[in-house]
Amino acid sequence: MAHVLLIEDDVSIRASLSEALQELGHAVTPAATGMDGLNRVVSLRPDVLVLDIGLPDLDGREVLRMVRAVSRVPIVVATALGAENEIVQVLDAGADDYVVKPFGAGQLDARIRAVLRRGGAHAAPEAVVVGGLRLEPASRTAVLDGEELDLNRREFDVLHYLASRPGQVVSKQELLAEVWQLPYGGADKTVDVHLSWLRRKLGETAKDPRYLHTVRGVGVRLDGPGARGSA
Repeated sequence: MAHVLLIEDDVSIRASLSEALQELGHAVTPAATGMDGLNRVVSLRPDVLVLDIGLPDLDGREVLRMVRAVSRVPIVVATALGAENEIVQVLDAGADDYVVKPFGAGQLDARIRAVLRRGGAHAAPEAVVVGGLRLEPASRTAVLDGEELDLNRREFDVLHYLASRPGQVVSKQELLAEVWQLPYGGADKTVDVHLSWLRRKLGETAKDPRYLHTVRGVGVRLDGPGARGSA
């Protein structure tokens, strides 16, 4: 039915859920740590991710945010924390559904089928259009005024992140966390260099911007030409 990536550190739970889901017709790839799971999200592109919150190397909520920076895979969070505020946090962080431990394989299967019915795993990522700029996440192509831009992987990721938030000021720290997956900081210069490369490929400069507008002391925002002047 679906390829399920199961990130669960408890050996017995991981084994029993894997066996039960396979008996229900799913293909299951198990992972015991957050980092292993992140690598498998990128390399295997599963149909759905079942994510435990209590992991030995990374907090599951951090894994959730990192997965959402690189993938639209539907995520069902498995948690022992049933408080409303905890559930709201994981849903706000990008989860599509949740199950509270202990739970049976039948309930998990129903939730997997529900998130798949909503189209998450099989719907093509939507194009992002701002002015004459169009980005296609599925093919990772960017077209400006009818001409395809020659972007490397990181340039596309930065541009897509900004274009998905038109008019919103994004700090360098947020870009480092969400695009580079460096939640504890990094070199601002890295962001500056990539923004400089993007401006050149967009046919603009920091002093004469069309799309990428620097907001001094705050960050950068992406707007269509003529939307508003730079700050």
